[in-house]
Amino acid sequence: MSLLRSSLLVGLGSIVSRILGFARDVLFAQALGAGPVADAFLAALRLPNLVRRVVGEGGLNPVLVPALSRLEPDEAATMAGDALSVFALVLLALTGLIEIGAGLIALLLAPGLHDDGETLALVALYTRLSFPIVICVTLASIGAAVLNGRGRFTATALAPLAVNGGLILALVVIESGFDLPLAQKAAWLAAASSLAGLIQLAIMAAALLQGGSHLVRFRRPRWSPVLKSLLLAGLPVLAASGAVQIYFLAATQIASFWPSGVSWLYYAERVMQLPLGLMAGLSASLLLPELARRYQAGEHQTLVDAQKRALEVALLLALPASAALFILARPISTVLFERGAFGSADTEGTALVLMALSLGLPFATLAKVLSQTLFALGSLRTALATAFAGLVVTVIASLLLVGPFGPAGIALGVSLGCLAHTGAVILGLSRIGLWSPDAQGLGRLVRIGAATLVMSLGLLGARHALPEAEPLVLAAFCLGGLILYALAALATGAVTRDDWASLTKKSSEPLRPDAGLS
Repeated sequence: MSLLRSSLLVGLGSIVSRILGFARDVLFAQALGAGPVADAFLAALRLPNLVRRVVGEGGLNPVLVPALSRLEPDEAATMAGDALSVFALVLLALTGLIEIGAGLIALLLAPGLHDDGETLALVALYTRLSFPIVICVTLASIGAAVLNGRGRFTATALAPLAVNGGLILALVVIESGFDLPLAQKAAWLAAASSLAGLIQLAIMAAALLQGGSHLVRFRRPRWSPVLKSLLLAGLPVLAASGAVQIYFLAATQIASFWPSGVSWLYYAERVMQLPLGLMAGLSASLLLPELARRYQAGEHQTLVDAQKRALEVALLLALPASAALFILARPISTVLFERGAFGSADTEGTALVLMALSLGLPFATLAKVLSQTLFALGSLRTALATAFAGLVVTVIASLLLVGPFGPAGIALGVSLGCLAHTGAVILGLSRIGLWSPDAQGLGRLVRIGAATLVMSLGLLGARHALPEAEPLVLAAFCLGGLILYALAALATGAVTRDDWASLTKKSSEPLRPDAGLS
């Protein structure tokens, strides 16, 4: 399958998943609003959502793909079966501990609620009901890594849709057929999330079984150096891959001291995750296997070239997305969330948080792409250290900025953490000789920036002419901005015909050093 077709398939699945996620969060806001119950529910979902997003975006691929790619097909199938079996046992034990210690977990997730025993008890309840999804999505992610390594992307792209689709169905049923208190609605939704995760796992299991024993072969797990490295590296890889999600987890803890802060941060983050999640999924599912193959073949220069071109793709998407989210933050918050229990004050708070988060979107995207090189090389210690540097900056900046700016200050802290993470990754790559900006890349950045400026001016003019926040108006803003950016990108040379030619090359073919976006 060509890189373009693979990218389109994975990208389409990611986009549809994010659209369903938008629909789900719109229904969340309508059903639960942004009060104490919503804060408890969304705080409880932070931990399972952290794991779901990290592994769903290929968080385990950095350790699984390189390890399996070094083995013969039969050995890789056996090792994949061992990994699934051992991870299943470990996750069952972890889930048991979470179920027992949910009260303590609730306090860690939302320390600002320590004086509100009733809300804190709801956090514990919702944690117990929703955490089993972690078992399902993690095992599904291991299966996805196996399929990605064999060039199979269909199930990987479609299976994650089950979670958001299942939650939307649950929300529709609860809202239309039952008149429940807010706390009970949230409890049913927490349980529904675990059931939806089970459906995702079933879809992935069917895809693996369809591939036969050459994909996965089960036996009684045997302790081996490869399996040991997978287990020991699993947690560091998840931490490094999910750096941005960990920053939001820390930000949620700080936001729990602010009324409705958890909810505003959650809803704004969900909007930001649409472009970020797309690039994260493409990076882990497509770029990482490509870089790993080049590194194993000793093609270090082409590895650097592939990294550069991937950065161009990232900036081509991230810069206009960042500008558009900043300019359209208020109409987005109004159209998506302001209905039912979600009031105008919540809209204003969510919009300010979204504006602050949009500033960090390009840096979060760049760090995600650049980290794939560290993962392909097996430099997990460096990847983990760079993620930790961003976490330190996030916490310090959020604590300093929350006083003068409220929850928006916490969001600014997250953006600064993403900036620090990017800088640390670049520094790490420079030390091992894998970071060397070239004139072609810098020229492309200037042209992308010019196209983004043209789009931004157009959106600002349109907002001035049409200030009303209506669904059709917002759709016109988005479509018009996309068309204007595309035209400006073509006019400035940010995108050329050669870029499309390089995209259609087979993913196993080496890239030319002068190839365009890939």
